Amino acid sequence: MGVRVAVAGASGYAGGELLRLLAAHPQFDIVAAMAHTQAGVPVASVHPNLVDLDLTFAATSADVAGAVDLVFLALPHGESAALARELPEHVKVVDLGADHRLTDPAAWGAYYPGPYAGAWTYGLPELPGQRERIAASTRVAATGCYAAATILALAPLIAAGVASPDDVVVVASSGTTGAGRTLKPHLLASEVGSDLSAYKVGVHQHTPEIKQATGARTLSFTPALAPMPRGILATVTARPADSADARAVLQAAYAGEPFVRVLPEGMWPRTKATLGSNACHLQAGVDADSGRLLVVSALDNLGKGAAGQAVQCANLMVGLPETSGLSAVGVNP
Repeated sequence: MGVRVAVAGASGYAGGELLRLLAAHPQFDIVAAMAHTQAGVPVASVHPNLVDLDLTFAATSADVAGAVDLVFLALPHGESAALARELPEHVKVVDLGADHRLTDPAAWGAYYPGPYAGAWTYGLPELPGQRERIAASTRVAATGCYAAATILALAPLIAAGVASPDDVVVVASSGTTGAGRTLKPHLLASEVGSDLSAYKVGVHQHTPEIKQATGARTLSFTPALAPMPRGILATVTARPADSADARAVLQAAYAGEPFVRVLPEGMWPRTKATLGSNACHLQAGVDADSGRLLVVSALDNLGKGAAGQAVQCANLMVGLPETSGLSAVGVNP
């Protein structure tokens, strides 16, 4: 018997990706897939790619979640904290929502409704010292998808003094699964197809998370909805603080990392190359006209941006190699 796991919010896109990864994991055994409106329905009727997973969605409850070794919470923002409070301390929890990411209550109040639930260990292993903190924790808050793409591109540059923490600009596009599975008119295929649209301009909730993890002081963040199911492509620019080579800094920061790749010179990240993987691809350069540093980052928003990242953290929490059940190799074409 391996590590017994449960997934709350298993009927959503991130929950479904978690089930896919866990079903192939060598040490994790899925005990329960919990959902609200889909309780009592076979998992394969919602996630047809999981036809071999002989499970029925259970109603979401602390009794079910508290009877396993580790729980993934893939619930909407603001819904994780209430369930987490009911779980015994010995049950390890990875929250894919935003409830426990922010250390500043004021930042939470500025971007999210509802009461502040407190901060957990932040779940991005590639940040300095964070891998060890995750391994020692029973409660971990996984990153936001845009946040993962941006932090991996920016944090080493600010930490090394290469990029100024002031006047950081991020423009990023995400596939529609980043908006969840709830039926919304603007996510209909007829609306999304052949269209690229900005949303939550200047007020996106990942802004304080990015600033917290990178040390950026001022950040302009413009997200866009792209006509594709999954993937994020982020372009991050910042004023240079010295003459060091940004690409060399990223190479040094991620040397030996299993999931972050600084691409060869002249090769730029693309979302399709990371599809279905836990990889993040990076490339750095300098804008010829403005002189600003720029880093382009690509990842799968359901992989390194959500479920893959959560499994990576869970592996560390239970003492397994963090690569267990995960791949840095994407699907192409």
